[in-house]
Amino acid sequence: MLTVHHLNNSRSQRILWLLEELELPYELKCYQRDTSTNLAPPELEAVHPLGKSPVLTDADNTVIESGAIIDYILRRHGNGRLMPRPGSIEHEQYLQWLHYAEGSAMLPLMLRMYTGRLPDGGAALQPRIDDELNRHLGYMDKALEGVDWFVGNTFTGADVQLSFVVEIAPLLHPGGSFANLAAMRKRFQSRPAYQRALQKGGKYDFGPPGQ
Repeated sequence: MLTVHHLNNSRSQRILWLLEELELPYELKCYQRDTSTNLAPPELEAVHPLGKSPVLTDADNTVIESGAIIDYILRRHGNGRLMPRPGSIEHEQYLQWLHYAEGSAMLPLMLRMYTGRLPDGGAALQPRIDDELNRHLGYMDKALEGVDWFVGNTFTGADVQLSFVVEIAPLLHPGGSFANLAAMRKRFQSRPAYQRALQKGGKYDFGPPGQ
């Protein structure tokens, strides 16, 4: 049985969404952030030493990192769904997008979040962060020109992985205008599986308003 160790208001929400898309059975173990520090509780360290979420356990396997978890679920349990055929050009594109989300796109967003906690808001770094946000979000927005999804205009695990970037971008870079990303966000947030994942995962501040 797959078990998702899920932290409220975190990237693990997309793992629940993926499992709902695949209609796979899973066990959900929920953890709550500390109301003072917003950090994950120490109980997560008993699952994995880093104490981060998401964590997926499957029998004797413990998998961390959202991209690795998505890859594991689709290879082991997806039966060919939500990923292109291995060896195809589309599969190479899929792998690039799958890793791009956390490897590149999240970095300037995290810098914006952390520098915003400094007394001066990290003023000296903000122009560079803005440039990087515009570069990466603009790159993603252009990739969606005329299509609904990132790989071959077909919904895949890469779209699930990139969803967190698409959801938090307007919160951390509200001055940006990326119409294709906004349309994608509305599109995936309306999917029945996404809605089911919200119901199971609990409060999620980055999802659609009024949830």
